[in-house]
Amino acid sequence: MKNTFGSAISVTLAGESHGGAITVILDGILPGLPFDADYIASRLSLRRPSGSISTARREADEFSVLSGVFEGKTTGTPICLTIPNADTRSRDYEATAALPRPGHADYTAEVKYHGFQDYRGGGHFSGRVTAGLVAAGAVCALALHRCGIFIGTHLSLCGGVEDRPFGNLAEDLAFLSDKSFPVLSPEAGERMVAAIEEAKREGDSVGGLLETAVTGLPAGVGEPWFDSFEGRLSHILFSIPGIKGVAFGSGFGFASLRGSQANDPFAEENGTVVTKSNHSGGINGGITNGMPVLFHCAVRPTPSIAREQDTVDMKNGGERKLAVAGRHDPCIAHRAAHVVNACTAIAVLDLLAERYGTDLTGLSPLSKKEG
Repeated sequence: MKNTFGSAISVTLAGESHGGAITVILDGILPGLPFDADYIASRLSLRRPSGSISTARREADEFSVLSGVFEGKTTGTPICLTIPNADTRSRDYEATAALPRPGHADYTAEVKYHGFQDYRGGGHFSGRVTAGLVAAGAVCALALHRCGIFIGTHLSLCGGVEDRPFGNLAEDLAFLSDKSFPVLSPEAGERMVAAIEEAKREGDSVGGLLETAVTGLPAGVGEPWFDSFEGRLSHILFSIPGIKGVAFGSGFGFASLRGSQANDPFAEENGTVVTKSNHSGGINGGITNGMPVLFHCAVRPTPSIAREQDTVDMKNGGERKLAVAGRHDPCIAHRAAHVVNACTAIAVLDLLAERYGTDLTGLSPLSKKEG
């Protein structure tokens, strides 16, 4: 399934940037889960662009529920959500349809789909399609919350400015839960915004580094080798446009450590096995060890920039110059943070459902509906 992720819990995406709507189908969700439309809307609002550091495109993201929900509860059958596209300006892309934008999927889409792809706004490759992931991820996050599992992401590096690292995870994740620009240090956030605005004035863009934490996961989730916890999570994370690197725990920092520094010594705390440090990011041998799962995602600078760049003419041949028109983000990293949260929720719920069943028996089973 080329546009589907997941096994016990699956997500299927359809839609293009300038098409009629983004559609997502979420299958395998347990029956009887309260369907909180306000929570889903709040997650979509965090992903939406806002202010001078985002695209001028404004979408309301008012979603419709076509199936899988009845009388305010999930039915256990596929949930289908649609999110209309309304604020499109397709004419911005007509003159340059044959000129692939550097850093985008325009050329690879031309090759793969033999020129029949929808090129407007990046088509099916657009970050706009992540609205569907965020909606589906919100449903999955609600199921995880019932099990005491929480996810949060902050922008740890952007424009040469560093945010403070995670500290008390419960407090930090609660603090980040309603932040559209997710940083732990407001002062660092202000400096990041200034760096993004400076890049925009110069017709350029910046990337960023995201740090994510998952708390409340039991030990024993994931498989060795090909279905490792890291592998399954990385699979969906790399589907997010702009994500070019994923590293767990100390990640590439392991390369400069000795084993005595990198290992996480075991201890016992209130009868539970824990580790004294967490360089491995809560995972050993592809399986969760009960500690918080920690990982970083590297987000590339937005490839659509106002500066003139070199390209080619896919229709007539030859080399050309291109300055990208239209409405674009000078930085997508802060918006990508909310997509990372959603994708993490989807992957984690899928892995849990494989181990405990789609009703999550043994974690937080729902009572049978009476009457």
